Amino acid sequence: MTDLLRSAAAAPSGEQPLGLADLPLRVDAWVSALRMDAAPQDGDVLLRLLEIGFLPGERVRVVARAFPAGDPLAVRVGRTTFALRRREAALVGVSTTAPVGEVQA
Repeated sequence: MTDLLRSAAAAPSGEQPLGLADLPLRVDAWVSALRMDAAPQDGDVLLRLLEIGFLPGERVRVVARAFPAGDPLAVRVGRTTFALRRREAALVGVSTTAPVGEVQA
């Protein structure tokens, strides 16, 4: 894996790990890490997630889920909204606790 992917793995926090795919609708969360234990074929997906802004500390929110199966998800990262498959969203670890220095709205 590239150095950029390795640097995206954040130190584990004290709270229970949560994947972006499991985040309830309209709940503010922050990217904590990308799953470095993902399958080798997911390396390109991890790199794409980094490129579009899923960086540790970035605010994220699931704004919609497709009906009826919930796939894909509409996910807001920063000020941009993306459609992600549940499999892709599961690669993003999130925390509902704001990082130090982040002001919750």
